Amino acid sequence: MKKVSVGIIGTSWWTDGMYLPALKNHPLANVVAICGRKETTTNDIAERWNIPGRYSDVTHMLESEKLDAVIIATANDSHYSYTMQALEKGLHVLCEKPLALNYKDAKAMSDLATAKGLITMTPFTYSFMPTTRYLKELIEGGYLGKPYHLNMRYYTGYGRNTDYIWRFDKGIAGSGAVGDIGSHFIYIAYLLFGEITGVFAKLDKMIERSKTTPEGKPYDIADDAAMLILQFKNGAQGTIQVSTVAYEATAFGQIHQMEFYGSEGSLRSFTDWDTVQEVQGAKVGQGAVKPLEIPPHIWGKARHDTVHNTYKDVFRQEGFMTQDFISAIAETRQTFPTFQEGAYVQKVLEAALKSDQERRWIELSEIDS
Repeated sequence: MKKVSVGIIGTSWWTDGMYLPALKNHPLANVVAICGRKETTTNDIAERWNIPGRYSDVTHMLESEKLDAVIIATANDSHYSYTMQALEKGLHVLCEKPLALNYKDAKAMSDLATAKGLITMTPFTYSFMPTTRYLKELIEGGYLGKPYHLNMRYYTGYGRNTDYIWRFDKGIAGSGAVGDIGSHFIYIAYLLFGEITGVFAKLDKMIERSKTTPEGKPYDIADDAAMLILQFKNGAQGTIQVSTVAYEATAFGQIHQMEFYGSEGSLRSFTDWDTVQEVQGAKVGQGAVKPLEIPPHIWGKARHDTVHNTYKDVFRQEGFMTQDFISAIAETRQTFPTFQEGAYVQKVLEAALKSDQERRWIELSEIDS
């Protein structure tokens, strides 16, 4: 089977720690070029990962290299431009979330990819973790019966730093916590409970942070915490709470907590991003909540002594996300989440931002394409 020639756009720690290790471990991935703003950083990563093509301009890379696909791991404000250039050249694209700064651009990205028949991925990382995949299997198997309630909480503390962080710059990020970490849980809510039809949101700025960029320019400061109330098409209700200013004394500095209720039972999941990643459940009339052992076919060969080891193995060894993107290209099939799912999450984000701004309930049907 022919190897897939890949170009990387972006030289952050995420490229170095997530994408390049996964690509190295895939027999059909051939990383031929990398593009970054800083020459020294680009050269350093290229040397360590043995990447021959090194660029500082995306257009130059796309015109110079014979690529099959690109991976875009840059700041949010560049996603649309880089993706559209790549799609116009007929390249398959994996682009980081949130897909764009607004739903209009995200939908344009999705529509163009569909029209050209290209393979796309929006990598909502946590949907691939064993706890989420087991919850999906249980819910699809009827464990809950008719879904009633969903409650999800993602707490982390990187926003406690009061210095300028581009993730809180609306001009670059589009939104703050609601888009950066909330998008992950919006996708999981959609994955497990289905279509979302309405949103009410309250976004907040809990911490006084620098009002200027490192260059001394003022910027529009985004939310560092958010609460969303969701209505699902199947009649279920949901809440998602995210915070970037919550202190969590764990190895990874964050926790994920989820609860799901339905006519036939309830499910709970808790991950402390240290050593605990568990699912619990209770069926109506069958006693109290009890641990549900995650089965071997969900774990695969991934270690589960620590959550971080599981995280590494899921993406570097078990074939999920980046590796499946490469396999899908080689096998000429679609993989998920596609740009269509990425654009859908962007639509929910836009509804949340509109709800907060206008202090009212927003039907998703209100969000223009």
